[in-house]
Amino acid sequence: MDASPLYAISPVDGRYAGGTKDLKRYYSEAGLIQYRIRVEVAYLFALAKVIPNVDWSELLKHQNTLTSWCENLPEVDVQRVKTIEKTTNHDVKAVEYCIKEKMDALGLQAYKEWVHFGLTSQDINNTAIPLSFKEASNAVMLPALDEVIQILISQSQAWKDIPLLAKTHGQPASPTRLGKEWYVFVARLEGQINLLSKLPYSAKFGGATGNYNAHHVAFPDTDWLAFGDKFVGEDLGLYRVPFTTQIEPYDFLAAQFDNWKRINTILIDFSRDVWTYVSMDYFKQRIKEGEVGSSAMPHKVNPIDFENAEGNLGIANALFEHLSAKLPVSRLQRDLTDSTVLRNIGVPFAHTIIALNSLIKGLNKLVLNEAALEADLNSNWAVVAEAIQTILRREGYPNPYEALKALTRTHSKITAESIADFINQLDITDAVKNELRQITPYNYTGTHPNLD
Repeated sequence: MDASPLYAISPVDGRYAGGTKDLKRYYSEAGLIQYRIRVEVAYLFALAKVIPNVDWSELLKHQNTLTSWCENLPEVDVQRVKTIEKTTNHDVKAVEYCIKEKMDALGLQAYKEWVHFGLTSQDINNTAIPLSFKEASNAVMLPALDEVIQILISQSQAWKDIPLLAKTHGQPASPTRLGKEWYVFVARLEGQINLLSKLPYSAKFGGATGNYNAHHVAFPDTDWLAFGDKFVGEDLGLYRVPFTTQIEPYDFLAAQFDNWKRINTILIDFSRDVWTYVSMDYFKQRIKEGEVGSSAMPHKVNPIDFENAEGNLGIANALFEHLSAKLPVSRLQRDLTDSTVLRNIGVPFAHTIIALNSLIKGLNKLVLNEAALEADLNSNWAVVAEAIQTILRREGYPNPYEALKALTRTHSKITAESIADFINQLDITDAVKNELRQITPYNYTGTHPNLD
């Protein structure tokens, strides 16, 4: 019973477990164990290339076996690590012992003490965690974000010619086009993804205090700095930070979290805009047979997907804020506060993926109500006053702003007729009058880059 999502403390493993399951292989305890074993095994075979005077042939015969084992770690071995940890009270040491047991089973006892050779726990944690982070980002987070962006692009193209009454300070303003307003968020998100792509997935690998002390004293003729760069960079696909204490400084990791926080902030902004458009009846929402919009009011279809997204993005950002502020701070060469905090990296990403899935669902339910947009434009002819006074300025007409201000402030309702009457009494040429008569709330939408 306790294993049921109904009894989970966090909704990411409870109510929303179905939407977060793809992250479990990267951010769960089992996932962390597997990534630690992957790094330890990869390190063992990297050592085999540089340690002299050792016959590595028997170990190398089992390279495919050991690599396949750690990449497809059986549940029984995950459980074995946890069993060993009950004795060691040290999670990374338990991983080391589990690997040694596997080597015993393969008849590789002679190589056991090369497992975790010269390393401290953070050499494993500070490579396993960024590796899981990188692979989770590429496999789950970025594709989900891209799916949202692709929907926004498709909708912006479909609605590129739909005029929309803009609202600045909540008041009617110069008209725009719905597609362009959608594309504002596409451009913002793509800008942040571009920044994100420039940030390295950084790692620490250098022994107890970052100086390869144990490695250097055992094999002083080996270039351990070059070894670390090659192992972390080529074998793991990460960036080895050259100057560290016992732990990675986490500056790049913090930058990644801040970048995701900005992405989420943009999506909060978008969610609130769509929520407002729905409240203005600019959009209707498709519903499935049997769905209920409100428990009390049968007529309502609430914009719950955008509300869900906004709430989860807010929780994610609160956690990202703590992660990016806390992780780069450590007392002297190491304290343990980063250890427990790092275990929570998956939580803000779980809330973010819940939000992205909600946005995808909500966007696909939107149905444009053009009649509402047209009615709003038709009720706000005052917005063409800007266009008229600007052309009058061009023509050298005296005090055009003041003339339009008097019109818009003295009439309780500006209509197409009152605008036409105003134009007729102007002391300007017929050609300019005709130019002004062509301006309507529907076509006074300016220009912008091509959305195709």
